[in-house]
Amino acid sequence: MTQKTLVTSALPYANGSIHLGHLVEYIQTDIYVRFLRSCGESVIYMCADDTHGTPIELNARRQGIDPNDFISRIYDEHRRDFDAFGISFDYFGSTNSEENRRYSERIFKKLLERGHIEKRAVELTFCEKDRRFLPDRFVRGICPKCQASDQYGDVCEKCGSTYAPTELVEPRCSICGTPAVRRASDHYFFRLAHFTDFLKTWSEGEGTLDAAILNNLKSGWLGTGLADWCISRDGPYFGFKIPGEDDKFFYVWLDAPIGYISATERYLANQRQTEGNGEHALDYWGEHSDARIVHFIGKDIINFHALFWPAVLKGAGLRLPSKLAVHGMLTVNGEKMSKSRGTFINARQYLDLFDPAYLRFFYAANLGSSPEDIDLSLNEFRLKVNAELVNNLGNLCNRSLAMLKGKLDGQVGESRDASLLAEAALAVRKAREAFAGLDTRHAVRAIVELGEKANKFVQDKKPWETAKSDPDVARRDLSTVADVLCVIGALLSPVVPSIAEALFAQLGTRPYSFRDLEDFVRAPGPLLKAGHQVGTPAPLIGRIEASVVDSLIAAPKTEAPKSDVAVAGTEKAAPAKNAQTRTAAKTAAAPREDAPKAEVTFDDFCKLDLRVGRILSAARVPKADKLLCLSVDVGEEAPRTIAAGIAEAFANPEILVGKKVAVLANLPPRKIRGIVSCGMILAAGDPQNGLSLLEVSEAIAPGTRIG
Repeated sequence: MTQKTLVTSALPYANGSIHLGHLVEYIQTDIYVRFLRSCGESVIYMCADDTHGTPIELNARRQGIDPNDFISRIYDEHRRDFDAFGISFDYFGSTNSEENRRYSERIFKKLLERGHIEKRAVELTFCEKDRRFLPDRFVRGICPKCQASDQYGDVCEKCGSTYAPTELVEPRCSICGTPAVRRASDHYFFRLAHFTDFLKTWSEGEGTLDAAILNNLKSGWLGTGLADWCISRDGPYFGFKIPGEDDKFFYVWLDAPIGYISATERYLANQRQTEGNGEHALDYWGEHSDARIVHFIGKDIINFHALFWPAVLKGAGLRLPSKLAVHGMLTVNGEKMSKSRGTFINARQYLDLFDPAYLRFFYAANLGSSPEDIDLSLNEFRLKVNAELVNNLGNLCNRSLAMLKGKLDGQVGESRDASLLAEAALAVRKAREAFAGLDTRHAVRAIVELGEKANKFVQDKKPWETAKSDPDVARRDLSTVADVLCVIGALLSPVVPSIAEALFAQLGTRPYSFRDLEDFVRAPGPLLKAGHQVGTPAPLIGRIEASVVDSLIAAPKTEAPKSDVAVAGTEKAAPAKNAQTRTAAKTAAAPREDAPKAEVTFDDFCKLDLRVGRILSAARVPKADKLLCLSVDVGEEAPRTIAAGIAEAFANPEILVGKKVAVLANLPPRKIRGIVSCGMILAAGDPQNGLSLLEVSEAIAPGTRIG
C-alpha cells in the first residue's frame, strides 16, 4: 500500500494581503505536491488562514467591524490570490473553526493531564486606559540595554537585544500612548524543557532538518536551554477561550499549528460526505499513523515548528512531522522588501501586470533544497523567463508543431531518432530526483537543457528543408520532437501547470505524468502513436517587456524632492500622479528646494495655529497607497481626523500610535479620498529617503500651542 503523505504550508496571517515573499513558500510547496501527484503518490495539501490574536482584534476595531467579518474578508482575498497563482490546496480553511476549537481544547487537556502545563502568576505590562494587558508588540519604550527610544517590548531594533516588556524603561501603550504599568496575572505555561532530550533526538533524525537549520538550533535555544512557553493571553483577545476560564484565551501560536490538524479533519469530513471515504484526521495525525507529514516553512518561524510544535505533538501523543522543508527569505533587487521603495509587492499588484507562470518559473529556477535567501532581481527575472521559458521551451513547441502541422498535415510518423529520446529519458531521471529532493533549481535546469538539445536537433536536422526533399525523414525528426515535447510537458506540469496544459492541448494528447513516463525511462520509445494528429500550434506565452517590469516598482524614484520640512495632511503632500509628471517636475526649472523662502511678517506667522497632538490611531486608507488616516488628540472635546500622505514611510502604521507631534490646526477641512481631513501634521524629509515626524516632548500636553 502506498504511504500517505500530508503536506502543509505555513498558515498566512489573516491581517493583510498575500505578497511575493509569501508566494515563495506556496509556490515551492505546490510544485512539490503536484510532483507527488504526478508520480501517482497518495498526497493531500492542507492549509488555513491563521486568524487569531491581538493585531486582528485591534485592526477590526479600528475599521469598526466584527473580527469575524474582518477575517472573512481577508479569507476571500487570500483564496482569490492563491487560486490565481495555481496553488492547488486540497483544503484551505480557517483556524477560527469549531474543528480547531475542539482539537485545541483536546490537546490542551491532554498536556495538562500529563503535567506539561503549569499555571502561575506573572507580572505583565498593563494599560489602565484601554484596560488591557499589552502583548510585547503593543508596548513601546526605552531599550534597557542601549537606551534607544521608541522600541518594541520584545526586541530593540537598534542594538538587537531581546528582553521582556516589563524591562522596558518608561513603557507606554502603543494603542493609546498612555504610560503602561505592571500588573500581575495568572497564566498557563507549557513546560518545553520537559522535551529537551526528545527534541535533540527528533531534530537529528535523517531527513528531518537541513544541516544548517539543525546547527542553528543547537547553538540557539536547543543548546542554551529551553524556557517555559506562555500559551495563554488575557482578554480582550480574538481567539478561543480556555475551558474553565472567564477571560483567558489560547495564545495564537498554540492554536495556529493545530490548524494543520483541524484542516485535515474538515477536508476528510467533506470527503466522507461526498465520496464515502472513512478516514479521519487521526489516520494522519494519530500517534501510530504511518503517514509522512511534511511542513514547508520560512526560516523566520523555525523555533515554533522545530521546538514548540513537535513538543506539543509529542506531549499530546500525536504523530510527529517527518520533515521540515525550510526556505529562505525573498529580497527584491538585492534588498529587503520595502514599501517606501515600491518593492513590497502584493500578489494582486503582480497579477495586474503579469502571468503567474512567469513567477512560478522564476522561483522554481532559483529554489534549492537549502534555506538560502532568493533574490527577485527584476532584470534577471525578465531575462531568465524570456530566455528559458519563452525563447527556449515555448519557441521549440511553436516552431516544431507549426512545421509538422503546416508541412506534414500534423500527422505523427512511426519512426523516431533514438538518441534524442535517450536524452529525454535522462532528463526525466534528473528532474525526478531533483523534485523529490526539493531542488527545483536543478529540475528546471534539466528541463531547460533538454529544450536546448531539442532546439539544436531541429537546427541540425533542418526539417523545413527535408520536408520538401524527404518528407519521411522530416516526419521522423518532427515526431521525435513531438515526443520530447510530451516529456517536457510532464516535467513542466508541477512548475507551470497552465503552460503544460496548453502544450498538451497543442500536441492533441492527454497530459503525461511522471508515472506515465516510467516505462519510457526504462526503454525510450515513441509516446505518440503513428497517425496521431497534433492540435493547432500557437505561442505558449509571450515575452516580458522591460517597460512592464519597470512599472511593477511603484516607488516614485524620479519624484520631485520635497522641501526639508514636509507637511502631511492635505493633497499638497501627495506625489505626482505618474512617472511622466514626476520626471517633468524634477527637470523643470525651479528654485532649489533648500533655498531660503520669501520672508513673512510676524503677523503672517501668528495666523498659524500650531498645537501639540497625540496620535491615537493610524490606519491605511483602502486603495490609497500613500495615505494614512490618523486620529489625533489636540486637546479638544473629540479627536481630529487627519489624512496624512506618509504611508510609504511607515510600513507598520501602528508604530505612530502614542507619538506627540506638531499639528497645524487651523486649516479649513478638506475631503481627501472620502476622508474629511481637519489639519495636518509636520514632518521632516520625504517618504522615499527617510521621513521623521516632528515630535514634541512627552511632558507637554495635547492641545498646547506651539509658537
